[in-house]
Amino acid sequence: MKFEGKKVLVIGAGLAGTDAATFLANNGVKVILAECKTLALNPAQKMPTFAELVCTNSLKSMNPDSGHGLLKYEMNALGSYILSKGMEYAVPAGDALAVNREEFSKAITEGLKAHENIEVIEVEAENPLELQQQLECDYTIVATGPLTTEKLEKWLTNDLTEDDFYFYDAIAPVVDADSLDYSKLYYKDRHKELSEEEGESADYLNAPMNKEEYEEFVAELVAAEKVPAQKFEDYKFFESCLPVDIMAERGVDTARFSCMKPIGLEKEDGTLPYACVQLRKENLLGSAFNLVGFQTRLTYKEQVRVFRKIPGFEEASFIHLGSVHRNSFLNSKKLLNFDLSSKKYESIHFAGQITGVEGYTESASMGLYVAWQVLRKLEGKEAISWPVDTGIGALVNYIMTVNKPSPSNINFGLLPTVALDKEERKLRKQRKKIKKAKASARARESFDQFIGENK
Repeated sequence: MKFEGKKVLVIGAGLAGTDAATFLANNGVKVILAECKTLALNPAQKMPTFAELVCTNSLKSMNPDSGHGLLKYEMNALGSYILSKGMEYAVPAGDALAVNREEFSKAITEGLKAHENIEVIEVEAENPLELQQQLECDYTIVATGPLTTEKLEKWLTNDLTEDDFYFYDAIAPVVDADSLDYSKLYYKDRHKELSEEEGESADYLNAPMNKEEYEEFVAELVAAEKVPAQKFEDYKFFESCLPVDIMAERGVDTARFSCMKPIGLEKEDGTLPYACVQLRKENLLGSAFNLVGFQTRLTYKEQVRVFRKIPGFEEASFIHLGSVHRNSFLNSKKLLNFDLSSKKYESIHFAGQITGVEGYTESASMGLYVAWQVLRKLEGKEAISWPVDTGIGALVNYIMTVNKPSPSNINFGLLPTVALDKEERKLRKQRKKIKKAKASARARESFDQFIGENK
């Protein structure tokens, strides 16, 4: 065997850990996958199975000219197990890839445990170095997801960093479809034209509001009781995943230009609502809906009271309510090398959200990136920097260069700018779309060439 006697320890069977473990295992490397959620769930987790989608069931856009579409192109080329299972358990969501999260998580757990090159162990990793030595592994990938355990966090803060090691994230509620009043709701996708000839139907359910309903709703969000931060911490939310109640506090129109924007959601009579709540299917049966963008700090009691003021929600029953939870991430620029190995302990690598990326596909892509670098090392090669005009390369470049650590999703603002020719510059209204298409095409070409040269 090419890697006879070589082993890699992966700590955490979330999205990054899953893709890291399967990438290495599929390339003939023995992997020990350590996961502790079967011993005790953390406050954000609901299921004992692996690769749990905690906040939402969406893996974002499939559009090839979007940042997430670009990232999926690169992840697919690297054999992402997360994306392959995501496609297998997809539910309708317009141009987005949304999944039945329970079936998705269950299938990934079964696949990991059945892989001939993966050994799953139930253990809480308190000290990665000691566990690596104990299990006689050559390298370790720490991929502990949105919530690092207290004991591992203690090792990290005591041995690697004294910097702030947290920010808060929030989860949107899920409502029982049978409890809604559909006479006040309508199906329509914001960005997808449907073909009546092919019998296509919209994936999103919409709850429209007039001005009076909207302003009353915003006032209730502001006045509602919220879950306070722990005494020793201040809330630090990721800007693009703000709780809807914080949006309300920032101004009466903030939500109306964000998660409640009505643009593209005209009703059957052609009128545009003043504001709109969008609901996305949680499963193929459509028996549950996720309130899109409705992450919240509201207490459970207040969520039920306030959200029942949404038209059609008067008798709503919630399958699970929203919540806030602490996410942990490192100052990668200060603490890690470009291959996301620790500057202090070079056999220890970090992948996923803990490195300072935000989002499901972003986290999984970092698992693939680190596993790709570890595979090179096992082959006796040096780690190598990725082109910054690729999606994965741009994410790594961001977390390794940003002055003040602040988690980021994939977006074209992270990639080098593209030049427009004279004729393209004249198309003022289409410039943004043209730039994205050119940046995406350049990224795919750069990625293909780089991977081809460094197989």
